[in-house]
Amino acid sequence: MRNKGNILVRIDWLMILIYFVLVFIGWLNIYSASYTEGSTLGMMSQPHGRQQVFIGLSIFLIILILAIEAKFYERFSSVIYLVSLLSLAGLFLFGKNISGATSWYSFGGFSIQPSEFAKFATALALAKFMSDTQTNIKLLNHLLKIFAIIFLPALIIIPQPDPGSAMVYAAFFFVLYREGLSPIYLLLGFSGATLFVLTLVLDPMMISLICTVIALLIYFKNRKKKHSKLLYVAILGLCIGLSYSVNYIFENVFEQRHRDRFNIVLGKEVDTKGIGYNTAQSEIAIGNGGWTGKGWLQGTQTKGGFVPEQHTDYIFSTVGEEWGFLGSSFVVFLFVALILRVLHRADLQKSKFSRVYGYSVAAILFVHFLINIAMVMGVFPTVGIPLPFFSYGGSGLWGFTILLFIFIKLDANRINEW
Repeated sequence: MRNKGNILVRIDWLMILIYFVLVFIGWLNIYSASYTEGSTLGMMSQPHGRQQVFIGLSIFLIILILAIEAKFYERFSSVIYLVSLLSLAGLFLFGKNISGATSWYSFGGFSIQPSEFAKFATALALAKFMSDTQTNIKLLNHLLKIFAIIFLPALIIIPQPDPGSAMVYAAFFFVLYREGLSPIYLLLGFSGATLFVLTLVLDPMMISLICTVIALLIYFKNRKKKHSKLLYVAILGLCIGLSYSVNYIFENVFEQRHRDRFNIVLGKEVDTKGIGYNTAQSEIAIGNGGWTGKGWLQGTQTKGGFVPEQHTDYIFSTVGEEWGFLGSSFVVFLFVALILRVLHRADLQKSKFSRVYGYSVAAILFVHFLINIAMVMGVFPTVGIPLPFFSYGGSGLWGFTILLFIFIKLDANRINEW
């Protein structure tokens, strides 16, 4: 019989092991990416030295999270969410502009990015609302409230501007789908994104013609079913309207740097010395690695500093160059193993709150992992999304640590949820 009183017996040590392995490998690559002649451990003038401090504070956070009663996170989820919204809104008054985005609070030489903490706060608020016995995801008014919880932080983040962090909130659609949301919403979201990208490549008239042909084929295939013709007309009108509005959105909502990055990925521009320099150098670094890599601290692209900000969003290019295909595959394996483990433990939860929160953790980690690696490999525009537990930065490391270990605490409490 399991010991209900000893948390050291009840916590999932596999998730914790993978977490620390990822953090350690991440630090090794931050050290390599920021290494200079004469660098030593704990050198606070270097990113790897500061990251050591961030890791030490993360361990303190872990102890604190595991020591707090599990019910605390459910009971105070609304308060945590409200505080996160206020911290995001406060950036417009007190935020500091770094790299073109007002996403940081600066306290002397220390900066903190509240959007990294808003993710776990939103996950808690969503889990709290959906675990209410009165909540029915299939009712429109409840679904609208769920969408409000999810997208309110994103709407505050977008004008900073920080589209990358806002994009992550689409991860919650996977959570809703897992909890019974009709697949039609995922299909519409995917179709809308596909339509947006295609319109940047093709003429809106051509897109409208393609949409009309597809709508007619679907209609004739399902004409014996009792579907209103107005529904097909409405969806077709929506698609055509979106195709004609894409260019306006692209030219007037996106900033020039975002437009340039999309154009480079879509092949409409070739710029290996300007806005596309980071991606081009990252691809070269990864290609240099071959099967086994050049060895730790031996990467020529990394040591030469050819990839700007390599210790942050482009950290995976260091892995590719110095650890090669095999090392990169091992890192990918660790991330996939962690995400699948979180999903497995979420499925075992007796509490709906814990289950929904667990799905949220897996979805957020997956979206960050997928977009960051796609970005570094040049198949997705550069949008400033860090690699969890890997990229340099206190806010990112602490935000992901809190996100994961709240679930580990909830999972450890599963045996008492009767």
